[in-house]
Amino acid sequence: MNPERMSAAEVRAGASLAGVFGLRMLGLFFILPVFAVHAPSLEGGDNLTLVGLALGIYGLAQGILQIPFGMASDRWGRKPVLYWGLIVFAAGSFVGAGATDIWTAIAARALQGAGAISSVAMALAADLTREQHRTKVMAMIGSTIGLMFALSLVGAPLLYRSIGMDGLFILNGVLCLVAMLIVRFQVPDPPVIRAKKTPGGSLRSGLLDAELLRLNAGIFILHIVLYAMFVVVPPILVESGLELAAHWKVYLPVVLVSFVFMVPAILYADRRNRSKNVLVGAVALLACAEALLSMMHAGIGVLAVLMLAFFVAFNVLEALLPSLVSRLAPAESRGVAIGVYNTTQTLGVFFGGLLGGAVAKYYGTTAVFGVCALLVVLWLLLALGMRPLPAVNEASRAAL
Repeated sequence: MNPERMSAAEVRAGASLAGVFGLRMLGLFFILPVFAVHAPSLEGGDNLTLVGLALGIYGLAQGILQIPFGMASDRWGRKPVLYWGLIVFAAGSFVGAGATDIWTAIAARALQGAGAISSVAMALAADLTREQHRTKVMAMIGSTIGLMFALSLVGAPLLYRSIGMDGLFILNGVLCLVAMLIVRFQVPDPPVIRAKKTPGGSLRSGLLDAELLRLNAGIFILHIVLYAMFVVVPPILVESGLELAAHWKVYLPVVLVSFVFMVPAILYADRRNRSKNVLVGAVALLACAEALLSMMHAGIGVLAVLMLAFFVAFNVLEALLPSLVSRLAPAESRGVAIGVYNTTQTLGVFFGGLLGGAVAKYYGTTAVFGVCALLVVLWLLLALGMRPLPAVNEASRAAL
């Protein structure tokens, strides 16, 4: 087998897991563009801090449970743990369908977050692919998530108008149940990799390894920035004269065009082993976008251009970071390492929603972008100290 080409099994693994991620994230993304506008209709929903909490509490629950889910998948297998996580997520979605006040919505989002399967699914993707193709597989997953995000930006306002927020939550649950069928019938079974009987050592390695710490800090900041922005961007568009149902006219072209710019960067990182260069460049682009957004007082066109720069950087980093984690982590503790990574990612979701709501409430919307810019500059300084990764391990070139 040509080691430079993905095998049929790798393509199937990547496509099916991308489908699982996509269906689950589509439901979540249906909530994100409309919740801040819907929230005032809930009892207590006029408090921006609580609105930010409702958006971000999902990440806190995920953050608490990602490591236990990852450790469980190392010990008892990836697929059984995936099923349990998807069931819990679906239950939270159905609870959200009955929410009439902001606190019930917060509780529903927390229960959704308790279905913390991201680390398990990414570990499974790493189990089923060779090292030199992991960035491609993560890019497949990341691109699918980005496509679902774009689809949600078109569909969410229309669906919200026709079925309401309760209908969107029910749709969340149904999509999650469909994802379970994909896991059962489409995702290949992984090789059996037993965890060593030193879970404490594996956990310490995942928490304290210097290079993993840089990557974990990066994904934490990336998701703080994403969720803080979406506390303020939908209201900004409404205030600029673009009604909620028309927000897709900004989001959809921006997200789709960002994929065009993402692909060459990912291929360059994979084929030339220039992951650090691509990562640093993407973080620098992200910092510039946030800094310019913080100074923006222009119209929708300028906002769209800066959002394009944001999503180019975001999509590259979403594909690159988990691939780097999977390459640095030993196979027998991969679930733990990716669990730590996803914990920091989802804690970023929590703190991003909370930070965005609090900063917007007390200092205004442009201050949110300014705080995000400062955080990304801090990440850039950390990324500059990253050691270049060694060439792909030849042992990973064995055919699957």
